[in-house]
Amino acid sequence: MKKQIVHIAGMTCSSCEKSVKKALENLTGVARVSPNHKTGKVDITANSQIKDAEITAALPKKYALIDETLNQPSKLKQLFPLFLIFGFMLLTVFSIHLELLQTNAMMLDFMALFFMVFSFFKFLDLKGFQTVFKTYDPLAAVLPIYGWIYPFIELALGICYLIDFVLPPVLIITVIVLGITTVGVLRVLQQKRNIKCACLGSVLNLPMTEATFIENAVMLIMAGSLLA
Repeated sequence: MKKQIVHIAGMTCSSCEKSVKKALENLTGVARVSPNHKTGKVDITANSQIKDAEITAALPKKYALIDETLNQPSKLKQLFPLFLIFGFMLLTVFSIHLELLQTNAMMLDFMALFFMVFSFFKFLDLKGFQTVFKTYDPLAAVLPIYGWIYPFIELALGICYLIDFVLPPVLIITVIVLGITTVGVLRVLQQKRNIKCACLGSVLNLPMTEATFIENAVMLIMAGSLLA
């Protein structure tokens, strides 16, 4: 079964929800329809993706399917906060090590900034982060408590890198934690699921894109090189 979310204009009450629900449930292959007149969203569960033309044809004339892609900002604009944060972190690291560019020392400081800054955004809304995180992280999906403690793990790792307490166990934990998340990110990208990324918590509305995979891959490469 496949799930999809569409946006329908014209729903103003519970009676409208019933009308839309009845109309869409008559479509071939549709198993369940859950409309919400407050948000305009309609969750559809069906054997296969229902085409927009089919939905439009099935709806009573009072209602209209909205093309949300027209109102969505570009991915580049959505990811701007992520790129901006990475830019500031890189600028900070280069400024600290301007006189002597030592690769290992620069990687340690960058990883410290990465974990501390990213954990900060997660702490702004722990519940919201946990809710989004478990939609793609394999461990958080089966063990919800992991989503709650993940920001604390990031913070602890950031402190370890900041004070140069970088023992092999710290690097191994980094590889394991980021490795698990990266597996989940890859699955989402392969399945082409349209979900939020929780790397900066739930406060910023970031889409899950290849940028998330690259971000994790860079950190894994750094941890692996320091571990070698």
